[in-house]
Amino acid sequence: MDPCPFQRILVGNLAVKSPASSKPSSFSGKVHPSTSPLFCKIQLKGVDWDDSVSCSNVCSVPVITEWDPQPRSLAASFDFSKPKMVKVSKKAQIKIWVYKGAATPSCVFNSAKLMGKISIPLDLTLAESRPCTFYNGWLPLTKTTNQAQLLHLTVRVDPDPRFVFRFDGEPECSPQVFQIKGDVKQPVFTCKFSFRDKNPAHFPSPNANNSAERKGWSITVHDLSGSPVAAASMATPFVPSPGSQRVSRSNPGAWLIIRPDGDGTWKPWGRLEAWREPNNSNAVGYRFQILPATADPVTLAASTISSQHGGKFTIDATSGVTPLSTPRGSWDLGSGSGSSLDSGLEAISFFNKGFVMSATVDGEGKCSKPDVEVGVQHVTCTEDAAAFVALAAALDLSMDACKLFSQKLRKELRQ
Repeated sequence: MDPCPFQRILVGNLAVKSPASSKPSSFSGKVHPSTSPLFCKIQLKGVDWDDSVSCSNVCSVPVITEWDPQPRSLAASFDFSKPKMVKVSKKAQIKIWVYKGAATPSCVFNSAKLMGKISIPLDLTLAESRPCTFYNGWLPLTKTTNQAQLLHLTVRVDPDPRFVFRFDGEPECSPQVFQIKGDVKQPVFTCKFSFRDKNPAHFPSPNANNSAERKGWSITVHDLSGSPVAAASMATPFVPSPGSQRVSRSNPGAWLIIRPDGDGTWKPWGRLEAWREPNNSNAVGYRFQILPATADPVTLAASTISSQHGGKFTIDATSGVTPLSTPRGSWDLGSGSGSSLDSGLEAISFFNKGFVMSATVDGEGKCSKPDVEVGVQHVTCTEDAAAFVALAAALDLSMDACKLFSQKLRKELRQ
């Protein structure tokens, strides 16, 4: 399998230092008690987008003293496939606006004061084959040098090749899965959707729209020889919470992602939980955990996806940006959750740092054919790629499993 070229623009290690924060304190690396919270808007300019990919991000910025260590955190990332890379001109730049005031990013632009802004020019052609750091250090937020607040940042661009897969149909229709490279696609997997238990007592009839549970769904991924190489199987039924039509977060449905373990047996690889968000929300919440054989489960992704508009499921272990080239790329795992993450990841040989995978999910009423991207460093064999494909299928099917129980499922899901 040949990967597709991708690039990642990483912006991180943000911190503000000012005269008000120049004295030592016990609040190292956190918002200084004498200042209002700071937020910044990070935007990629000079890009001609023809889709809905976001080119901006809002995040908080810590105020530190000169005695505090430099923070290591990822503030924003922008990913480009080969076709999109050619749309990024040499005039592309990262622009950052820093604000003081509001306590949450959602209202920062309504009530906050602009503290300053900076621009970092980019030339992505310099990073086509090797990592390139465009800036690492401090910059004044204003042109006034006296008493000026300083912003620390790192801007880096890395080549990030990925394998790209596309379902040829909806997962419940047992589609083929193609590998994509440019305009060329070739079949690599087939999927078989089924029910583990076809006992009519356990599954609703076509007219039973208010069934008490949705369970037993399974999808198996086969290679071109017909051998099973991964599967996703419902481990916990999707049931409505008492007095409602929703799968609740307190009692989510769950899938096990499994891989062959030899002699016809399977071993668990990951667990995906999904539920419907409360308060009449159209969002489906999810949490994915990897299941190392010799360590506790490790949560790698947790977020929400709009059931109406769809979205993208992403596993990304990037949490810091190193300014210099290293043999393993530009990713650092910071302190805090990093130690537990490392302990779990050491038990699974495929996993590395940085971008892991993404999968698209279409909204209700649309034919959902997931596109799956997997970082090349996380695939060492066919089974690795198949596990990510099975995970993408499970997430797509979870959108159906989390529909209101007053809604009718398509016939493939009502056998």
